[in-house]
Amino acid sequence: MAWWGKFLGGAFGYLLGGPLGALLGVALGHRLDQGVEGLGEAPAGWAPGAQERVQAAFFTATFSIMGHLAKADGRVDPDEIRLAEAVMQRMQLNAELRRAARQLFREGKAPGFDPDAVLDQLRAECGRRRNLLRMFLEIQVQAAYADGRLHEAEARILRHVAARLGIPPQELAQIEALVRAARHFAGAGAAGAGAEAPPARDRLAEAYAVLGVAPEASDAEVKRAYRRLMNRHHPDKLVARGLPEEMVRMATEKTQEIKAAYETIRRARGLSR
Repeated sequence: MAWWGKFLGGAFGYLLGGPLGALLGVALGHRLDQGVEGLGEAPAGWAPGAQERVQAAFFTATFSIMGHLAKADGRVDPDEIRLAEAVMQRMQLNAELRRAARQLFREGKAPGFDPDAVLDQLRAECGRRRNLLRMFLEIQVQAAYADGRLHEAEARILRHVAARLGIPPQELAQIEALVRAARHFAGAGAAGAGAEAPPARDRLAEAYAVLGVAPEASDAEVKRAYRRLMNRHHPDKLVARGLPEEMVRMATEKTQEIKAAYETIRRARGLSR
């Protein structure tokens, strides 16, 4: 927990700053005397884009935007609360981090919450780490599908989030398709709700959808899609780019889904490994 250790070490005001620093300060019960409007004179190695800053920004934006998304239709559905709790469980947060995540979720639901300021700072902190921004958007799409379907108000916010992060509409559509397919393919929703395994033929169709390729795709196209997705979701690479260590388990689960989908297709086609 590199970024968390920085907070406990007393460097909170310098670590993040901006709207994300203010949100996390409230969530942790800290007063921010420095760094809310700007970064001040940060110590050496604490420049924007430093890994600890990116991790703190990602964590803060994840739960606050999730809360904002949950309030999209004017009320918070119990499934959405369960999804947020499931994310915390998968991250194996300690008690204090879990309290902070819940508070960030509540802050995101508040009337005065400014999602654009949060998203703009997240994008600035992540810089060219596009896979990290895609992972962030994927988590938000999973949250939107917590009750099994995407409401128009949620879809509108997701389009806005993607645009603010510089992710084009076609990439958002691909992420949505992957999340929908993965829910069915894995036989369970993102919130952990059980579901019956689909018939073999449907499972193969879902496997193609997980990889984002058509059943008519060539073997080479299937392999390229598989490698691209594995590279995009590789836990070690994502952590190196700033994914909080607490979220490694989520990235690992995603790679397992991708591997399972590829294995289903590989067996059906008789492909070599």
